[in-house]
Amino acid sequence: MKLSFQIEPRTLHFKFPATTSRGVYTRRKIWLVHACDRDNAAFQGTGECAPLFDLSPDYTADYPLRLRAVCDSIERAGRLDDEALRTLPSMRFGIETALLHAVAAANEKNTPYNTSFSRGEQGLPINGLVWMGDKAAMFEGLDDKLRQGFRCIKIKIGAIGFEDEIELLNHVRSEYDAETIQLRVDANGAFSPADVMERLDRLAAFGIQSIEQPLRAGRWDAMARVCRESPVPVALDEELIGLYSRAEKEAMLDKVRPAYLVLKPTLHGGLAGCEEWVSLAEERGIGWWVTSALESNVGLAAIACWTAHLLESHTRTNISDASQIIPQGLGTGQLFTDNIPFSQLQIRGGALWYDLSQAVTQE
Repeated sequence: MKLSFQIEPRTLHFKFPATTSRGVYTRRKIWLVHACDRDNAAFQGTGECAPLFDLSPDYTADYPLRLRAVCDSIERAGRLDDEALRTLPSMRFGIETALLHAVAAANEKNTPYNTSFSRGEQGLPINGLVWMGDKAAMFEGLDDKLRQGFRCIKIKIGAIGFEDEIELLNHVRSEYDAETIQLRVDANGAFSPADVMERLDRLAAFGIQSIEQPLRAGRWDAMARVCRESPVPVALDEELIGLYSRAEKEAMLDKVRPAYLVLKPTLHGGLAGCEEWVSLAEERGIGWWVTSALESNVGLAAIACWTAHLLESHTRTNISDASQIIPQGLGTGQLFTDNIPFSQLQIRGGALWYDLSQAVTQE
């Protein structure tokens, strides 16, 4: 095989300022990686490298040069060196998915995975995401998600003031009980060790399914106490970043003991790294779900197809039974004005579908 890679830079633009506790996004740089085999014209696949400049461990100002060097090394070797990419999660994800899709194309398959999702027979339940913003915007976003039929709503908190966020949650619960609408909140590390327990006690009154990353990552002792004492189940996200070896992952999980992991291939080691996280979590009785890291449709489709494969093959989950599935975080294809019309992703009734009956569309 004579592997060859082309790298295509893209800049995506958000439909609205996407606010997190770390700042505001208006644009998004990504790099598409196109893989081919010079001896086999059918072997063609595209992956997406989409590091977050303030969060991804492998992002640096010279990212495109480093990505080119990694691709050159794989071309010379004729294969992907998975261990060499272990500390480069966004590059690992883009390159491994490009190669997976190229192999599938060479075998005349639509995706690398044969699942009820990739065949367009079943959708994946997902949460509707309410972004940080001013109070009016968040109320509007919440009501819009409810009208769209989402039964799991995730609200990013930590930006407009805790009392206003409590009012937002109260607004939901005044109309919908916990049996009807599942609520998640994502603090992105916004709470402090001094106020975290008082805030968690107040959040518990709303029947919250989970809170993501209540404390800033790296405070294992404090986070372990929160996970042990919190009346709201704790899910870890940023805490997983930068833990590359199996031993490091085991040490964190055994120390902190969260209820859930929120897995993002771009940040948490690509598909291979996330599969290791899943195995370690399930050994410890820790739940998990998958979400995106603001990728375009290229990366989102790859993550969604892989997630369905993971559920069906690894955990033997019947995705036709929505009650078996923790809603995934895969609705971010609607964020960009100029998303890449690459995949056939559709959101219908609070689920993500890979709709083979439709022409390639932009969400």
